[in-house]
Amino acid sequence: MNFAARSARTSLMSTNQGKRRKETKEMIENRNVNIITDADGKKLVLINDIRFKAKVRDDWTAVEEYLKEYIGDFYEIEETSEKIYISADFPDEYTSSESRIALKGAVAKAKANASQAVPELIRIATNPKHEANRKEKHKTDAVYGWYRYNIRFALPVYDDKTGKIARHNIYSASMLVRHANDGRKYLYDILAIKKETSSPLE
Repeated sequence: MNFAARSARTSLMSTNQGKRRKETKEMIENRNVNIITDADGKKLVLINDIRFKAKVRDDWTAVEEYLKEYIGDFYEIEETSEKIYISADFPDEYTSSESRIALKGAVAKAKANASQAVPELIRIATNPKHEANRKEKHKTDAVYGWYRYNIRFALPVYDDKTGKIARHNIYSASMLVRHANDGRKYLYDILAIKKETSSPLE
């Protein structure tokens, strides 16, 4: 490849990256997410748009780029007033971990779209459970162990014929947080996503 061709390719890549960053920022700014209370008095996050299909690797690359917009932010759990920070390791772990790669179908789609609601999911997190760190690679970034919180969210299901929302599926999940050597707690991943088939949101 000659110099001119390389320059043209580099310019095109830069343009595409700039376009993707702009689109991602617009998605963040136009999030359509609400915290609601169900009939049992329990809070959940209602995610009103399906933005990610989660069928191919490129879909998860888009999710990762989206999550990078949260880096450096922190959000407070309403129940405990704990601050949960977002660090640079979160987007990659969320989109590329072995547990994520094993996800298929509706659960994979649910995790991809839950990325839209990170601030709200942190806010409604409940029932923290602590466990000691047992992995050498996390001896610094999780020196004080791990916390798992319960979270719930809902996603719309569209009617194939009309394209309108037919119902909502509700999911429960575990929010994994690491307690680092700087004393802060950092969001690490969202795991164990399960559909609550007995709880449709009408």
